[in-house]
Amino acid sequence: MITVDIDRNSGFCAGVIRAIGKAEEFLHKENGPEGNGRKLYSLGAIVHNDSELERLHKEGLVTIDKEDIDEMVNAEGEFLLIRAHGEPPQTYDQAGKLGFSIIDCTCPVVLKLQQRIREAYTNQKEAGEGQIIIFGKPGHAEVLGLVGQTDGKAVVVEDFTMLEKSIEDGVISLGVPTEIFSQTTKSPAEYAILCAGLEERMEGPLNIHDTICSQVATRHDRLSKFALEHDIIIFVAGKASSNGKVLCDLCKSLNIRTYHIDSTSEVKREWFRADDRVGICGATSTPKWLLEEVANVILDLNKYVPDWVEKYGSES
Repeated sequence: MITVDIDRNSGFCAGVIRAIGKAEEFLHKENGPEGNGRKLYSLGAIVHNDSELERLHKEGLVTIDKEDIDEMVNAEGEFLLIRAHGEPPQTYDQAGKLGFSIIDCTCPVVLKLQQRIREAYTNQKEAGEGQIIIFGKPGHAEVLGLVGQTDGKAVVVEDFTMLEKSIEDGVISLGVPTEIFSQTTKSPAEYAILCAGLEERMEGPLNIHDTICSQVATRHDRLSKFALEHDIIIFVAGKASSNGKVLCDLCKSLNIRTYHIDSTSEVKREWFRADDRVGICGATSTPKWLLEEVANVILDLNKYVPDWVEKYGSES
């Protein structure tokens, strides 16, 4: 008989919960009896999950991008939400000049990382030498905010191959004082490998900063165990989620029967066997309610509907 288990540690991270909570607080007030019905603009998707974005859109959250901001002339009286990923200093300057009232939801962990990078960059400028390296996904919202703390001068590397090419091309110098940081949601194991390789090659001083979110780092260890304990893993996350890709790849490396979906409509009955122990998990951008919906769909497809909520719980 098929069984379904939801990973208790999956679901929104603290930073995403905080951002969504602030957005809902504003929207509920505006839509209430004493509200003015104003919309809330989010610079970029508040979370990389289409189902959750659709839910928030119905509440009045409007997602805009940098191009939309560039085309605006006057935003007096409007409210702009800065999501958990954070933004570079230039964004705040531009939004302020347009007249936006800013609701800053930058994750405290990301905010602290921005400050550390900014301080390291300032010290290097005063010393007249040095370089900042960031282990992260080029173009990712958080990474753009981190690079912005260095006037755009930090070098971003996504993996060991990219590190070697940057050294070969002279983008990274091995003889100058170097500070290396990681995007908060990257793999701790990959960061350790990257840092070890860089340390072997460096001729100048290297300062390695431990900047991966502890909640994310812990999730890697727990998710590895979860993937091994189940016959099949259904990983639920938006395809645009960087954290989702990292965690899904981790599951697949340990359990070949790992399937990445972002909605219940993608679940296929032929994936399952009669006696499967099914594990459902997700990224830091995956809402718990969606994990529960996926579980119900799987149970319904297999004609077995126990009270899984009571058995496994829905709280992290």
